Amino acid sequence: MRVEALDRAGRSDRLHGRWMGLLAMLTLLVPLLLIGELLVDGLPALGADFLLSAPTDAGLGGGIGSVLVSTLWVLAVCLGVVLPLGLGCALFLVEHVRAGSRLERALQLTLDVLGGVPSIVFGLFGNRFFAVELGLRFSILSGGLTLACMVLPLFIRAAEQSLRQCPTGYRQAAAALALSRWGFVRRILLPTAAPGIALGVVLASGRALAETAVLLFTAGYVTRWPGSWFDSGRTLAVHIYDLAMNVSGGSTNAAATALVLLVLAIGIQALAVALGRISRGVSA
Repeated sequence: MRVEALDRAGRSDRLHGRWMGLLAMLTLLVPLLLIGELLVDGLPALGADFLLSAPTDAGLGGGIGSVLVSTLWVLAVCLGVVLPLGLGCALFLVEHVRAGSRLERALQLTLDVLGGVPSIVFGLFGNRFFAVELGLRFSILSGGLTLACMVLPLFIRAAEQSLRQCPTGYRQAAAALALSRWGFVRRILLPTAAPGIALGVVLASGRALAETAVLLFTAGYVTRWPGSWFDSGRTLAVHIYDLAMNVSGGSTNAAATALVLLVLAIGIQALAVALGRISRGVSA
């Protein structure tokens, strides 16, 4: 009887293993189909001219050169604000706020609420505050600052969780060596948490790159080459939306632009992971 029970258990385990494998394959099939469709539709339009020239004829002609530059500028403004503010806030929560205190609960609740606010609300806020009240108008600076407000809670959460995973033994060793708090943070805590912080950068960048509603209200819609941070500019996500929804026959260029956006996102992810590993390796 015991042998039969073990056989039944073994068959059940193998059956469940096959089902889990099938579900995993189906999960992998979704991105493969997505990338395959983009390659079929957009690859014929890709080329040097497409990447270096500005759009013409509502995006049906030309390329995405000016749009790509505007996207990189908006992302630079966004990350330039998010990284110091977000990392500083995460360090404050981990190093200076007592666990379980009212201040910690208030800050955590605030971050959770901000993280759940719809992007269109941030777009309206950015339009009113940055574009109108601060006089930045529709500009790359307005778009980048508004995106920073939107992705800041996401980055703070990721950085905070990574910082909290630092082993207690590291803190005890630093105290035994009479290392100052700033010395511990700079030499031990930040390098140890670097991979998790890199993951936060990837998540923040991914959400910023994919955003359209926020930028329609703040960065603008024009396709010309930006000359400064105060010029209006169209990002890749907005360009894809416009080609797919408002331009007849723009699906090919929309797919090609989506491929460029996907490659840019993967490149940022690879760069962030590499920098995180280098930081951790230097500290080892």
